[in-house]
Amino acid sequence: MWLRRNGSPEFACSSFKDIRTLLSPSDFESPLICRRKLAANHLLRTLSQPSFPPIELPNEADIQIQGAEKRIVVYFTSLRVVRRTFDDCAAVRSILRGLRVPIDERDVSIDSGFMSELRRILGLSDKSALVLPRIFIRGKYIGGADELHRLHESGELKKYVDGLPTVSLGTCEACGGDGFILCQECNGSHKRYGEKSGFGSCTSCNENGLIRCCSCFSSPL
Repeated sequence: MWLRRNGSPEFACSSFKDIRTLLSPSDFESPLICRRKLAANHLLRTLSQPSFPPIELPNEADIQIQGAEKRIVVYFTSLRVVRRTFDDCAAVRSILRGLRVPIDERDVSIDSGFMSELRRILGLSDKSALVLPRIFIRGKYIGGADELHRLHESGELKKYVDGLPTVSLGTCEACGGDGFILCQECNGSHKRYGEKSGFGSCTSCNENGLIRCCSCFSSPL
């Protein structure tokens, strides 16, 4: 315990732990935590107030995905960075799953290659704004969440999917419904070793060491 000195204010402290409680918590914040906070805030501001030019698509009738005539393809994100985008993606997936037809769900937050793929299909540059989700039915471009909601509320959506194969609502046993499985070539590390080249990136999986579940989807474009 610290004793009182003449002319000094009364103060007693039994340990250095008590001293920490008297100081501002910010004095002890880790520099790494501070950097993460700044990065997260910057990301939120960027996504909520995009500085990209408005999206300009070519003739929508010409936007198609080859080989997707017997299913629905939806590009979405499972990240909650922007609440409205996350809610739109969740609502669209819920509506589409209720149709009980084949759905190819492409999560751009798990595989960044899907975002590049979508921009190429839509004919957009890397600097163009792109709001998710984006839906294709029978390979033809439908639009985003607003367009799908209008089709669903008017009853036109069922006409779009009429004739598509029906599927059960069960969960895939191979991936548990995630749509991805661990890469067996690198065991999910996204790294492979070669005797001549040493360590390098695995070419069989995405940046997260995952590959698409063959039981759920066909090969991506």
